[in-house]
Parts: sequence; structure tokens; C-alpha cells
Amino acid sequence: MTLKQLRYAVAAADARNVTAAAETLHVSQPSISVAIAQIEAHYGRKLFVRRKGEGVELTSFGASFVRQARYVLDQAVGLSRLGSTAEAVSGAAMLGCFTDLAPYYVPRLLGEFRKAMPAITVDFRDAGFDELASQLGKGSIDLALTYDLGLGPDIKRETLIELRPYAMLPANHALARRASVALADLAKFPLILTDQALSWQHIVALFNAEGIEVDVAARASSFELQRGMVANGLGVAVAYTRPKADQSYDGRKLTALPISDTLPAQRILLAWAKAPELTPAASALRDFIKSRFAD
Repeated sequence: MTLKQLRYAVAAADARNVTAAAETLHVSQPSISVAIAQIEAHYGRKLFVRRKGEGVELTSFGASFVRQARYVLDQAVGLSRLGSTAEAVSGAAMLGCFTDLAPYYVPRLLGEFRKAMPAITVDFRDAGFDELASQLGKGSIDLALTYDLGLGPDIKRETLIELRPYAMLPANHALARRASVALADLAKFPLILTDQALSWQHIVALFNAEGIEVDVAARASSFELQRGMVANGLGVAVAYTRPKADQSYDGRKLTALPISDTLPAQRILLAWAKAPELTPAASALRDFIKSRFAD
């Protein structure tokens, strides 16, 4: 096998589509297909399941192969620079982030990292809890910035910060002028949740642990939609992520109050698979993110 074959297979895995991978690498689609076929012939096992009109999906063997291929490709880049006067780490890394956290952390992190380590290319994708865990396991992403929800025992994790839940209310709400609010008082009003299963289940569990039942008014498809619904008086919410501005997309004001109940903090983590070992590029990104949160 050649490094070119490995690169073509990894590109197809990242794009989940052979044609899209060819466009990214500026090669012909048959070149990608032939490389994949040669690898599959070498091992006698399939890398991908091909679905007509829906691209390709990694098999279990394919996921293991791609993880190792990424490592080999990154090591090859380091080998090619051996003896060079430029000793900076180079290569590529893939960062995943929980959808609700992405707008508040990822743009700044990527912008600062690009200035600090221009020889490393970072690709990014946002996803829900289940998909992030799956992509870490498959090797589709190197690192995940996420809450401590949905990760299995094969994932390493490091706490970046801890957040306390807060109550989100319309600015003119009857409870908005209080210094803090109890869960029992919040439960008297309809609750707006997000539709991420692990997220809404966690929020409901906070109430249930205190013996409080809730009236769920709606499950919003995004954090910003949840904020907009609260700002327009459709209900109240409990959240961890706190934007700088207490204002929804449509300009309505929100009030954020501490919750007076003693509740556990939620951790924002940096997570990565225990095996294989992170590439130098991914390790550099991990260390950079940890240092920025420490600051």
C-alpha cells in the first residue's frame, strides 16, 4: 500500500462520499475508488458500505483502518520534515464540538490556533452527543469539545471548566426580579427543553431528583430557538451555556438567574479515544485548547 492510497481512503471517510473526496483532493473519482478497492483487496475486507445516492459509511474494520491510516499519514509528514530547520509540528487534526457549545468556543479557538500553529490544518464539525461519541470511536474526529454526557469507557476525557445550571426567563417574567429562583418555582411554568435526548433528560432529572414534576411545553431543535421561545414568553428553561448577551435572535430580552437549589455542576470536557495514540497535530491542538481554557 502507498501513502496516496491511505490519503484517498481517509478523504472518503471524512467526506462520506467518494465524489466529494475526489473534489477535495482535486483528483478523479475513479482514482479514489481504485485506491479503496486496492486496500480492500489487500485485506480481503470492506472499508465502506456503499449506499446508492447516500455516499459511503465506514464498516467496523474500516473505522479501525482509518484511525491507523491517519496516524501513519501524520507520522509521514513528520518524517518528511526530519532534518529540516523548521521544527514546528505540522499535519491535520479533526475537532468535533457539541452543537450548543460550538458558536461560543470554536471560532475563537480555531482563529487563535491558526495564528499559533499555522502548519497544522484543523477541520471542524459540530454534532449531538451520540454522534460525537460515535465519531470518536470510529476515528472520524480526533478530539471532541462537549459536556460529560454520552461518552463510553473507551474515551479519555479531561475537564476544562465546570458550569452551574441557571434559570432562563423572559425579561418581564414574574420571577425575573428575584436574586435567585428555586426549581419548585420554575416548575410552576411551562418548561422549554432542547431536543437533544441526553440534554433534556438531564434537565428533567434535575427536577425529578428534588421530587418535582415538570410541564414540558416544547423541545426546541437548537439552543438559540430555545432562547427565542423563552424570550417570547412561551415558557422558562434551565441551561448551562451562557452567551455574553442576554438577548434572543429577534432582539427580545432574557433574564438569567442563579438557581437556589444545590445542584451538581456540569463539566465541559475535551475528549479523545484511548486508542490509537493521538497524532502530533491532534496532540498539539489538545494542549492548545487546554491552555486556552486554563487562561
